[in-house]
Amino acid sequence: MQQFTVPQFIDVEDKIIGPITSRQFVIMLGTFMLIALNYKIFYFSWFIVISIPELAIALVFAFIKVNGRPFHFFVLNMVQTLKRAGLRVWNNGNNEAEIEPGKVVSKPAAAAAAVNHLPAYQTSRLQELSLIVDTQGAYKGEDKV
Repeated sequence: MQQFTVPQFIDVEDKIIGPITSRQFVIMLGTFMLIALNYKIFYFSWFIVISIPELAIALVFAFIKVNGRPFHFFVLNMVQTLKRAGLRVWNNGNNEAEIEPGKVVSKPAAAAAAVNHLPAYQTSRLQELSLIVDTQGAYKGEDKV
């Protein structure tokens, strides 16, 4: 059988310039280009007012990690959570036309009969089930009903 080298540390990003990763470099490069564009377009006072928050946001997205994950994953998860409904309701397949006020829905006779034929266990079968799992099915268990 052939021996294969298993990659280690696959979640660590590649460093390109010192401790800066390629993702951080691209974020900061884009931010500095946007700040340079702001310098050309706006007066100096507006340039300062607009560029400082842009730089702060870029620094957060480039260097801050939440629970060991980059900040943009945190923002995406937060947006998905906020878009999701706060209340989840189980829809069991009945529609409004089938449900009538005061109507009693009875179980089918076959389902009621199946429930009555289940064996009633008086003791816990945990030890027996554990033995079956530990022996990988070699031990079949005792037939107690």
